Amino acid sequence: MKTRILVWDIPTRLFHWLLAGSFVGAFLTAESEMFRDVHVVLGYTTLGLIGFRLLWGIVGTRYARFSGFTLRPAKVVAYLKSLLTGAPQHYVGHNPAGSWVIVGLLVLGVLTGATGYATYNEIGGEWLEDLHEGAANTMLALVVVHVLGVLVSSLLHRENLVRAMINGYKTGEPGQGVGRAHWLLGAGLLTSMAVLWSVIR
Repeated sequence: MKTRILVWDIPTRLFHWLLAGSFVGAFLTAESEMFRDVHVVLGYTTLGLIGFRLLWGIVGTRYARFSGFTLRPAKVVAYLKSLLTGAPQHYVGHNPAGSWVIVGLLVLGVLTGATGYATYNEIGGEWLEDLHEGAANTMLALVVVHVLGVLVSSLLHRENLVRAMINGYKTGEPGQGVGRAHWLLGAGLLTSMAVLWSVIR
């Protein structure tokens, strides 16, 4: 019997929304001299958040771990085909297409942050600045794909994936959920972000 289960722990949810806010803020302030310092701090924040997520992807809860991602190309193709049949394959955690998008966002986030750091410190020259801008634009495109994918999946699966990333709960079989929300680690993540902002502002 289907029931309400906890899928996304607090640290995973906080990472998701903090990264989204940091990226959007950094993108909007990219061309502004007035908000240049804000842009830089948001870039550092993005790198710090991704560093946390890489660690949490190893030691985190069931659906946060990278070992639970489905990355085989054949699985991705099968999942995308199922979306067109009206009987989409259902995954409690990340579906195969979503898994690839998340990996792409993490890689592009690191590339954007690293090239931004180099550009800010005048390392590497104009080509690195161009790479920084290209990586940021590519990341924006992938964010758009991610949002559209969430909306389509929510409609086809008849489940609100945005709400699930807010409250952590989805519908599934008993025993499929994670055991703990990790409130203390979530509070630690927020505190770390506040400390980061106070140090480098």
